[in-house]
Amino acid sequence: MEDDADGAYYAVHVLTTMGQFEVEHTNDAAVALQRARSEPWDLVLADADLPTMTGTELLEALRQAAPALPVAVMTAHVAIGAAMESLRRSADAFLEKPVPPDRLIAVASALIAGAAACPSV
Repeated sequence: MEDDADGAYYAVHVLTTMGQFEVEHTNDAAVALQRARSEPWDLVLADADLPTMTGTELLEALRQAAPALPVAVMTAHVAIGAAMESLRRSADAFLEKPVPPDRLIAVASALIAGAAACPSV
């Protein structure tokens, strides 16, 4: 989930073209949560700052909807704060924007494969 059109295009393009992943995008957290409950997903890649809910709220809701689903969170705002630090510790991966293409692919691959030591944490 990414509400910024350029950021969404970048992530989708890198993951589909360079990483050969099948990717579906939505910028609506409620839609993503509904789909996570009803569809088999391998990974959620979400921006930490969505307009309808915080990254922490989204992560908590995803954990309830699909507890085993890996979640990677991206943000351009890496300011130290309690909420951001909580999100960093709770996510399966935490990526700082801009994310280089090879790093995005490596993190997605590791999380989908169920790697215990994801290269982003």
